[in-house]
Amino acid sequence: MQHKPKLRIGYGVDVHQLAAGYPLWIGGVQLPSELGAVGHSDADVLIHAICDALLGALALRDIGYHFSDQDPQYKGIDSKILLKRVHELVVQKGYGIVNIDATVILETPKVNPHIEKMQVVLTDILGLEIDEMSIKATTHEKVDSFGEKRAIKAYATALLYQM
Repeated sequence: MQHKPKLRIGYGVDVHQLAAGYPLWIGGVQLPSELGAVGHSDADVLIHAICDALLGALALRDIGYHFSDQDPQYKGIDSKILLKRVHELVVQKGYGIVNIDATVILETPKVNPHIEKMQVVLTDILGLEIDEMSIKATTHEKVDSFGEKRAIKAYATALLYQM
């Protein structure tokens, strides 16, 4: 049998509808916005995508499996708490994070001015260096529900190593 390196990669994606009257949390940072993300928790798409990437790397299913939107204890929960719990699962399985690469798709407000603050919040939770947490932002050029400011989406990939 061939020896495999003890690396695991995971991929996550999350989408939330945007509506007036909700806060807009991205990467653990609240952005000033007329529209916010609608969800059972605080609807932080970036953190949810990162959670799914970490869980997926270890074949631990997805964020909804671990933190059901049918469970009232998670109603309005701060997604940073969910990320901390997911990170604890990763460590319990004997893995550490090499790096995370993520992209947020949002027409407005602009995400780029807030990326450094998001990196600080997320690396603090995950015990990473700033250069191990890549966050990028793009628009959908006014096309489809994302471009029409009706939704927000995030993608994330995580590379893990066995400790």
